[in-house]
Amino acid sequence: MIPLQEASARRREIEDKLKQEEETLSFIRDSLEKSDQLTKNMVSILSSFESRLMKLENSIIPVHKQTENLQRLQENVEKTLSCLDHVISYYHVASDTEKIIREGPTGRLEEYLGSMAKIQKAVEYFQDNSPDSPELNKVKLLFERGKESLESEFRSLMTRHSKVVSPVLILDLISGEDDLEVQEEVPLEHLPESVLQDVIRISRWLVEYGRNQDFMNVYYQIRSSQLDRSIKGLKEHFRKSSSSSGVPYSPAVPNKRKDTPTKKPVKRPVRAPGTIRKAQNLLKQYSQHGLDGKKGGSNLIPLEGHEHDFRVKHLSEALNDKHGPLAGRDDMLDVETDAYIHCVSAFVKLAQSEYQLLMDVIPEHHQKKTFDSLIQDALDGLMLEGENIVAAARKAIIRHDFSAVLTVFPILRHLKQTKPEFDQVLQGTAASTKNKLPSLITSMETVGAKALEDFADNIKNDPDKEYNMPKDGTVHELTSNAILFLQQLLDFQETAGAMLASQVLGDTYNIPLDPRETSSSATSYSSEFSKRLLSTYICKVLGNLQLNLLSKSKVYEDPALSAIFLHNNYNYILKALEKSELIQLVAVTQKTAERSYREHIEQQIQTYQRSWLKVTDYIAEKNLPVFQPGVKLRDKERQMIKERFKGFNDGLEELCKIQKAWAIPDTEQRDKIRQAQKNIVKETYGAFLHRYGSVPFTKNPEKYIKYRVEQVGDMIDRLFDTSA
Repeated sequence: MIPLQEASARRREIEDKLKQEEETLSFIRDSLEKSDQLTKNMVSILSSFESRLMKLENSIIPVHKQTENLQRLQENVEKTLSCLDHVISYYHVASDTEKIIREGPTGRLEEYLGSMAKIQKAVEYFQDNSPDSPELNKVKLLFERGKESLESEFRSLMTRHSKVVSPVLILDLISGEDDLEVQEEVPLEHLPESVLQDVIRISRWLVEYGRNQDFMNVYYQIRSSQLDRSIKGLKEHFRKSSSSSGVPYSPAVPNKRKDTPTKKPVKRPVRAPGTIRKAQNLLKQYSQHGLDGKKGGSNLIPLEGHEHDFRVKHLSEALNDKHGPLAGRDDMLDVETDAYIHCVSAFVKLAQSEYQLLMDVIPEHHQKKTFDSLIQDALDGLMLEGENIVAAARKAIIRHDFSAVLTVFPILRHLKQTKPEFDQVLQGTAASTKNKLPSLITSMETVGAKALEDFADNIKNDPDKEYNMPKDGTVHELTSNAILFLQQLLDFQETAGAMLASQVLGDTYNIPLDPRETSSSATSYSSEFSKRLLSTYICKVLGNLQLNLLSKSKVYEDPALSAIFLHNNYNYILKALEKSELIQLVAVTQKTAERSYREHIEQQIQTYQRSWLKVTDYIAEKNLPVFQPGVKLRDKERQMIKERFKGFNDGLEELCKIQKAWAIPDTEQRDKIRQAQKNIVKETYGAFLHRYGSVPFTKNPEKYIKYRVEQVGDMIDRLFDTSA
C-alpha cells in the first residue's frame, strides 16, 4: 500500500500536467480560430482580386486588339511607302546616271559599273512591270550606250597599254632556258597590273551582263598585232645588230634587276657558222663559174697542219674580207637563218605567255578559239618565211647552188627540236593550225633530200671543163666543195638521215628495211637506220667524186700531172675524212674505205715516179756501154756517154722546170714524194757519175758533167714549189 504522502504528491503532479495540457489545448483552439479567420479574409481578398482581374481583362483585350490592328496598318503603310520609293527610284535612274554614262568609265570604272548595275535593274523592272512605258526605252538606250562605252574602254585600254615585247627581253627569255645556272624566269608584263584588272572586270561584265562577244575579237586583233610585231622586231634586231657588230646581243639578268643589264651573246644554234659560210661561198662559186687563178686557181680551203702553206690568194681574201661581196651576202644569209631560228623559239615563248594572259581575260569556253585566232598572223608569217626558204632552196637546187641546203639544215633541226613545245602550245587549236608546222617540216625534209640527191648526181656528172682544171694539179674545187659539203652533215647527222629516210630512200641505196627500225609512222625511222642511210649516201658521193676525178684527170696530157692531180685529191679526201668524224660515219657501211684511199694514193705516187724513168733510163746500168778499164774509148763509145749525160741533164732540167710549177699542198706527202724520188735519182746518178765521171770521153767534161749529186738532190727538193 502506497503511503498517503506519495499519493498526494502524485495527484498534485497529475493535476499540474492536466492544467498544462488544458492551457495548450486552449492555445491551439485560439490559434485555429485565428487561422480560420485569416483564411476567410484571404479567400475574400482573392475573390475580390479575381473579380477585378476579370473586369480588367474584359476592358484590356479590346484595346489590345485595336492596337495590334493599328500596328499592322502602320507596317503596311511603311511597306507601301518603301515600295513606292523603290519604284519611283527606277524613274530617276536615267537622270541620276546619265552624266556618269556620258562621261565614260575612264578613271572611275568601279563607279561606272555601279551605275550600269542600277540601269540594268531599271531595265529589268520596266520589262517585268511596264513594258510599254517610255521609261523602258530610255533606260535601254542608256544601257546600250554604257555597254558601248565599256567596249570602247576595253579597246582603249588594250590599245594604249599593249606594248611590243622588246627584242632584248625576248632574247633573255629564250636564252634563259639554255643557261646552266638556275635563273629566275624572265617575266613578261604585257599589261600593267592595274590595267589588267580593269580589263578583266570589263570582260567579265560584258560576258555576264552585256551578252557581248565582240570584245574577244578586239582582244585577239590587238594582241595578235603585238605578237606579230614583237617577232618582227626581233628579226629586225638581228639585222641591225649583225650590221653593226656582227653578233646580236642580249642583256642578261643575273641579279634579277632590269636596271643593270650586262651584255651577253645570244646562244646560236650548234654549228660552225664560219665553216658553213665558207662552204656556201665555195659551193656558190662551184655552181656558178670556175676560178682560173694563178697556177690553176684552185679554190681549196687548206686544212690546218699538213696544208697550211697552200692558199689561193684571191679566194682567201674574199673569205676573210668582212666587207667583201661573198662575206656580205653569206653573213646576211647566216643572220637570216639565226633570226628565223630565234623567231621560232620566240613565237613559242610569246605564245605561251599570251595564252596565260588570255586565260585571265577570255571566258574558258572561248579561250582555245580566241587563242587560235590570236596566233594566226605570227604563225602564218613564220610558216610563210619557212616556205620561202623552201622555195628559194628549190630554185637554188635547179641552179645547182647547193649551198641553200645548208640554210635548211639548222632550221629544220630546230623546227623538229621545237615541235614538242609547238604541239603543246597549239593544243586545242584547229587541225589546220596544228598541221602547219608538220607541213613545213615535211617540205623542208623533201627539199633537203632533193638537194642531197641532186648534189650527189651533180658530183657524178660535173663536166670536164679544161679551163676549170687546176693547172698545177692541186685539189679540184669539186673535191673541196664535196668534202666541205659532207663535213656540214656531221653537225646535222640526224637531220640529214631523217631527210633521206623521209623519202624512203632505202630502195635507192639497197638498204633493206627492218620492221624493228620503223615505227607506226611511215616517215619515222630509228637513228641507227638513218645513220646507215647517211653513211651510204656519203659513200655514194665519195664514189661519184672518185669516178669524176678519174674522168677529169684525163684532161691532162702529162700522165705524171694526172697522177699528181689524183694523188692530191685522194690525199685531201683521206685527210679530210680522218680529220673529221666522216671516217667513222663512212665506216658504218664501208669498213675498208681508209685502206682503199691509201692504196689509191700509193698507186698514184708510183705512176708519178714512172715519169722519171725517161731521165734515169739514160743513166741506167742496163743501157750503159761496156768497156775495159785503161783501154782507150772508141768514138762510138765516147758519143754514147755524151748522149747519156746530155739526155740525163736535159731530162732533169725539163722535169724540174715543169714539176716545179706543180703543187702538192700536203707538206708531209710533198716531202715524202721528193725524198723517195731524190733517193732513186741520186743513187742512179751517183753510180753513173762514179763510173764515167773520170773517164776521158770529152775534152770539155764541164759541158756534160753539169751537176754534182748534191745539186741533183737540191733540184728535186725544189719540186712542187712555185716560189723556188
